[in-house]
Amino acid sequence: MSKRNTQIRRDTIVTLISQQGEVTVEELSKKFETSEVTIRKDLAYLEQSNQLLRRYGGAVALPLDTTQDDANSTLSKAKLDLAKAAAALIQDHNRIIIDHGSTTGALIPHLEAKRGLVIMTNSLKLANDLSEIDSEPTLLMTGGTWDSHSDSFQGQVAESALRSYDFDQLFVGADGIDLERGTTTFNELMGLSRVMAEVSREVIVMIESDKIGRRIPNLELAWEAIDVLVTDAELTQQQIQTIESKQVRVIRASE
Repeated sequence: MSKRNTQIRRDTIVTLISQQGEVTVEELSKKFETSEVTIRKDLAYLEQSNQLLRRYGGAVALPLDTTQDDANSTLSKAKLDLAKAAAALIQDHNRIIIDHGSTTGALIPHLEAKRGLVIMTNSLKLANDLSEIDSEPTLLMTGGTWDSHSDSFQGQVAESALRSYDFDQLFVGADGIDLERGTTTFNELMGLSRVMAEVSREVIVMIESDKIGRRIPNLELAWEAIDVLVTDAELTQQQIQTIESKQVRVIRASE
């Protein structure tokens, strides 16, 4: 199926939802004469792009207060722009790790055009979303002990699974950036992120600029373990110089 046909179908789905308020997988499958699996992939993509909300058996329009909330819209766009810049670093057939989190999760719509990816994640949500994109990457899960604080798998089993492979890239978020030390987190379970970095040739941190300069006590990844920082246009020139002095490449999404 061509990308053009896919985009036309998805645009039509958005129009139908705006007119009707809701749609079902069954009716869309019949309308477009395609499989329900394909329609579910469309709905997953459109939800990730903040154009609808999936419900059992179909999807509904976004609540009015959500679509009119400027702050949320700005945040969503910032994350999507940031994710688009990060996704540009991924080549076809790369083996990548995507850590749990909403910022890293924003990568998923931008993986539609990538072919032959092998992706490991420790997030059930990300795994579900990845399983529904058209490019159908090979999907690996870390397994391990469920951590309700981070909504992700952690622990020794997860670390062992990671060490069974080698990866081209790791995409990871952070609660903050200490300009002198590296990424910081409120979560005390930091071992898995460090193992992810150890088994990856390139470590890409995705973070919004308002989190840079936060001095959270728990150091997650030291600058020595990080290759690229992807952020937004609000990063100051002084901050860029400080980070680049740590031998880390800085990419601002607007550039």
